[in-house]
Amino acid sequence: MLERIVHWIGGKEYDSGESRLGPVYDPALGTQRASVLLADAAEVDVAVAAAASAYPGWRDTSIAKRQSVLFAFRELLNARKNELAEIITNEHGKVLSDALGEIVRGQEVLEFALSFPEVLKGDYTYNVSTGVDVHSLRQPIGVAAIISPFNFPAMVPMWFLPIALAAGNSVVLKPSEKDPSAAIWLARLLAEAGLPDGVFNVLHGDRAAVDGLLEHPGVTSVSFVGSTPIARYIYQTAAANGKRVQALGGAKNHMLVLPDADLDLVADAAVNAGFGSAGERCMAISVVVAVEPVGDALIAKVTERMSKLRTGDGRRGCDMGPLISREHRDKVASYIDVAAQDGATVVVDGRDVIADGAPEGFWLGPTLLDRVPTTSRAYTDEIFGPVLSVVRVNSYDEGLALVNSGAFGNGAAIFTHDGGAARRFQAEVEVGMVGINVPIPVPVAYHSFGGWKESMFGDAKAYGVDSFRFFTREKAITTRWLDPSHGGINLGFPQNV
Repeated sequence: MLERIVHWIGGKEYDSGESRLGPVYDPALGTQRASVLLADAAEVDVAVAAAASAYPGWRDTSIAKRQSVLFAFRELLNARKNELAEIITNEHGKVLSDALGEIVRGQEVLEFALSFPEVLKGDYTYNVSTGVDVHSLRQPIGVAAIISPFNFPAMVPMWFLPIALAAGNSVVLKPSEKDPSAAIWLARLLAEAGLPDGVFNVLHGDRAAVDGLLEHPGVTSVSFVGSTPIARYIYQTAAANGKRVQALGGAKNHMLVLPDADLDLVADAAVNAGFGSAGERCMAISVVVAVEPVGDALIAKVTERMSKLRTGDGRRGCDMGPLISREHRDKVASYIDVAAQDGATVVVDGRDVIADGAPEGFWLGPTLLDRVPTTSRAYTDEIFGPVLSVVRVNSYDEGLALVNSGAFGNGAAIFTHDGGAARRFQAEVEVGMVGINVPIPVPVAYHSFGGWKESMFGDAKAYGVDSFRFFTREKAITTRWLDPSHGGINLGFPQNV
């Protein structure tokens, strides 16, 4: 009998018996491994009600106690992260080392969140007017909904969850229905760490659950990471329902390679950033912009490195695993046809891969396309798979203009030994995150993550100080302790004297 993955509401497993069911696959085997509940409106109500009921107690819990719970969670996670990595590999397909890497990056945000007493303390000004003081404080905002994608089932929830909890909010997490078990594992660990029942809830589901959270009057904020069309929808719907929103969308990240760059370093970086996690990363490098005359040499070096990659079951020590589903695998593969039809050269065709895994797995090997026309959908669309495109230009200015002309503005990198060119690039490129000889410029936890243009909707980036501001609201308090000399009637506007 298949495992039945249920909700986590009010500190325990919850199954009304009325939910629809969705399949959860093992992508390396191509077979269904479990069924997951898909919440209806009534179950959304139950989850939000549990979070709303737990919120006042958690909000009023002392800073010291909140910090101790999060620290205990950090210790448990650090000791048992290999368990979580196995869960991620089983349901997502990424190799174990990559699964462990995402947990470590999520843990960095948790460790930053432990500094919240310093980040959240207010300001105080003495005697702004005679006998009058002003101070400020930051308070939590209520029930926070987190809607996370399939590609990082642990890291993306950890971008938001620890900060929301540290600030005193309660949380309803809606993980991807494609790989939901990591969220339940985190819920159990938080309970073991001492988090009160109902402060963290996991609600499984599809669009019905998402819409329920976006429209629910008990939800005060929504945090989302996913594709641009969905991010735009999340932002517009949640904002129309009076909620704070941070919605991170898609990307088409470029790597601009100047003629003076170390091509061995560039080739390593392009392969690592293009094919890690089978390209299912919003920060993956999907386009290499080669400033001639380096194109041919770079193609040769990348091709040589790709020939050594082993695609297969992530539990077998392979370099790259399968894609998340058969449908997604077929969609990504279709872009290879599109590119060829539009005039690109298919240098390495991942559809021909012989994988180290079950024949039914959702396999697509690393793919390299050269001379991709910038009018092709293979260039303009976010493919979200192991397809690396090379576009050739004749100058820095032409390359920069190409990067800036795109609809997305998530991340971009430049590879060069020219400090002047790098300095120009960091100022002139129109993206939110920039790498200089760094292919995946994901900021550390005490900076914030987020793009420009169609890559982000809303004003607050993920994690860092921005996220603490998102999950709190500021209150300014003006104080005067009265004595008889302050009496009397004066209807004029108050002045500071």
